[in-house]
Amino acid sequence: MKLFASFVLTLALLAPAGFAQPAKPKSVIHIVNVKFKADASKADIDKAIAGVGEMNYPGLKNVWLKAIKNQMTPNFTHILVMEFESEDALKKYTDSPAQKKWYEVYLKVRDESRTNDVTN
Repeated sequence: MKLFASFVLTLALLAPAGFAQPAKPKSVIHIVNVKFKADASKADIDKAIAGVGEMNYPGLKNVWLKAIKNQMTPNFTHILVMEFESEDALKKYTDSPAQKKWYEVYLKVRDESRTNDVTN
């Protein structure tokens, strides 16, 4: 009986740790909602999207290339998400060689985009 009581007490003490508040990282989530040109081929669009995943930039931590829910207007068909280590990493990404290389492919097929940046 003492063993069971000890087990229950241990569970009661550990349970709150399983319900801890979520982390609030200092990384920056860069969200790009994209409307591609009407005459852009699927192959060119796929190449532009793949370019995000192939990007070689030291401040870029993670990318998400497939939207499973999109509440933008129907013409905005894709959401590309990039996670940067910090606000500084995102600022340095602007006009970097990595961005310029991707833009060579992306800007040919992009009609319009809307971006949002989120951090803590």
